[in-house]
Amino acid sequence: MSIREDRAQRIDWLLLVMTLALITFGWLMIIAVNYREGAFNLFDFNTQHGRQLVWIGTGMVIGLVVLLLDYKFLTGLPWVFYGLMIGLLVLTVFIARDVKGAQAWIHIGSFTLQPGELTKPFTALALAAFISTFGSSLATWRARIISLAIILLPSALIILQHDTGTAIVYLSLVLVLYREGFPVTFPLLVVYFGVVTLAIIKWGDWEVVVAIAGILLAIAGPMSTSFKQYRKRIFRLAGLLIATVIFGLFVVGPVFYKVLQPHQQVRIYAMLGKEVSEGANYNVLQSKIALSSGGVSGKGYLEGTMAKGEFVPEQSTDFIFTVVGEEFGFLGAAVLVLFFVLFLLRILYLSERQRSHFTRVYGYGVASILFFHLVVNIGMTIGMVPVIGIPLPFISYGGSSLWAFILLVAILLKLDANRMLVLR
Repeated sequence: MSIREDRAQRIDWLLLVMTLALITFGWLMIIAVNYREGAFNLFDFNTQHGRQLVWIGTGMVIGLVVLLLDYKFLTGLPWVFYGLMIGLLVLTVFIARDVKGAQAWIHIGSFTLQPGELTKPFTALALAAFISTFGSSLATWRARIISLAIILLPSALIILQHDTGTAIVYLSLVLVLYREGFPVTFPLLVVYFGVVTLAIIKWGDWEVVVAIAGILLAIAGPMSTSFKQYRKRIFRLAGLLIATVIFGLFVVGPVFYKVLQPHQQVRIYAMLGKEVSEGANYNVLQSKIALSSGGVSGKGYLEGTMAKGEFVPEQSTDFIFTVVGEEFGFLGAAVLVLFFVLFLLRILYLSERQRSHFTRVYGYGVASILFFHLVVNIGMTIGMVPVIGIPLPFISYGGSSLWAFILLVAILLKLDANRMLVLR
């Protein structure tokens, strides 16, 4: 048996088949959005389902090329890939056209590319390269800061393109740092400042700061064991309160009012229950109607009336999950979510069986990005998360996002196939 045949046998066929199944199902859902009886051409490349078929075909070619590459090409040049993509993001800031308030797409003929999407796998590779080589334990603040910088640099450049939704996705890679030794308090602080942000947006600056001060003082409580321990607790809580004041006054406001687009601000207000203009929450309301109209078992494939009536805006992209709910019902939507969970568990299993620290970190990066997309997209659909324009992996229409997801999985499959050779 040749070395190539031996490596082919070590490809995780289960993950590959699951990926192909998701891509196929996604295409069928895009067809359902575009289908009109008596006026439908399956291979009309001027339609979304036709263009998506082109993206699928080219994506398969890209995935195949990755699987045929020598694995050292991926493990040896992550910084080159990362640097090239950062350069492309910088270029995008200056040459991209305005599309719905964002300058995030580069136009190539009739097609468009979104570098912010395509940078995700290469950021995960760069993070894996750094942690596996320089900061294996993330025990020092230097290693932690550099790791965060690798994540935040593309995110910051994408924010300059006014594509906040895509920028936020990169923050999911922080979960990888937690797996690799970040202090347990770090994710708790992320949640804490997230809650503070929402509270400030809903109730205002000083009200939140005063409330938090009272809560922190109550937590400090009376002296318990010794004055020294009590003083240490007071100093820590005082530091947290000062950080909260600075964060509330000088971070939340500027980011919310100067970085987010007006329609994004309105969507967050609507989610928090604040009064907004009539129709501001139209997308989510129509999404909920479409989901509920499917009932338990759905109306049947290509029988969705909400999709045909174009009641749900952006139904083939941000709200593609509503098509699943309408045509296959609660049961169909639950099966798709369960399939995604099994898909993510398979990725985590592959990550944990690696001899290579590099591949393990990368695998967790893939899982984190896909998990974030899944939770936020479905959360947008059911009104639990503000609508920030994040696609459902492999299902939503869009070439750049599809290519990015295919690259994420293909690279993992390649590294896993060579797990006995990749030792870094």
